[in-house]
Amino acid sequence: MKRFTIFGRPGCGYCTRAKQLCEIKNFDYKYIDIWEENISKEDLAKTIGKPVHTVPQVFHGETHIGGFDDLEAYIATLN
Repeated sequence: MKRFTIFGRPGCGYCTRAKQLCEIKNFDYKYIDIWEENISKEDLAKTIGKPVHTVPQVFHGETHIGGFDDLEAYIATLN
């Protein structure tokens, strides 16, 4: 299975929950702190191709999944 990539920031509860969900499911994931890496929401929007207002922003491989609720729904389809 492809790696999940979670773009998030410190203090974000949904970012923490996204990481926890990947850990519970034993999925390979990489967490990227957008503040530490100096990534703006505008930078993410360029990658995704639409405006970004919230984090986390989650990818599965090269596929953009969305936020935490989208990740939860996506994982449910994998079972």
